[in-house]
Amino acid sequence: MNLYHLRYFVTLAHLEHYTKAAKQLSITQPSLSHAIASLEEELNVRLFEKDGRNVVLTRWGKIFLEDVEDILAHLDSSVANLKMTGSGNGVIDIGCIRILGASYVPSLMRDFIKANPDKNIRYRLHGVGGLSAEIIEGLKNRQYDVAFCSKYKDDPMIDFFKIASQDLVLVVPLDHPLAAYNTVRLHDTLSYQHIFFNQRSGLRDIIDKLFIKAGGFPEYVMEIEEDMVIAGLVAKGFGIAVVPDMHVLQEMPLKSLRIIDPVPERNFYMASLKGIYYAPLVTTFKDFAKSYRYTSRYIF
Repeated sequence: MNLYHLRYFVTLAHLEHYTKAAKQLSITQPSLSHAIASLEEELNVRLFEKDGRNVVLTRWGKIFLEDVEDILAHLDSSVANLKMTGSGNGVIDIGCIRILGASYVPSLMRDFIKANPDKNIRYRLHGVGGLSAEIIEGLKNRQYDVAFCSKYKDDPMIDFFKIASQDLVLVVPLDHPLAAYNTVRLHDTLSYQHIFFNQRSGLRDIIDKLFIKAGGFPEYVMEIEEDMVIAGLVAKGFGIAVVPDMHVLQEMPLKSLRIIDPVPERNFYMASLKGIYYAPLVTTFKDFAKSYRYTSRYIF
């Protein structure tokens, strides 16, 4: 089925006159007549019938017109989007974990638009609220162009570029013996009950390694996935915990202690697939993210 014939059919259906339709299409009337006849022969259905000097759609022609217009509109939109993408404009699909989706990624997106005022840039965010492992899996499945997350593990398919870091602190209830201090060595916390991140959290492996360096593991009373929930439990006296240094901690009835041994750091990365084609806009965005400087102390 010829795409041009479908466009000729739509034009004739709206103008209901062969001469007028041919003129608008910049073709001869015989060429238009031949195209419509070929289409009807292929479909084995009459699409038009005469109405004086004009033509009108048959019942089947009206049904066909609705479908053809939908198909052509979808095709034209897809072609326009691809042309826009090829010219350095378009949509960037981004996967990110919640902590980066709260401030860092929105700031990056906003500043990228400001740096490229001549471009038509749109974003789609995916996976916010998910874990880094889930975000990476979505990246591998081509659900988005780039991802912002923790490095769940080294992966030969993924290029990890460090984009930000976050301090970890020890939080304790206000009436806890350690609340009298501003700094702490993790070894000195081993005798106290802790609240740990569970195994699904990307922070668990980081904190486990810190305690290995500190020379032992404390007893923990529970395992939780969410950092703010852990902070809330600490504030209510359920234990102490190593958590990210978040702005919200300043508003809670607890004490944050800087860990001086071993010195902890949580790193965040921009992840992208190696060895694949990226649209020009995505390539420009990746380069911008690699040179981006985030000015706020708090990621979240």
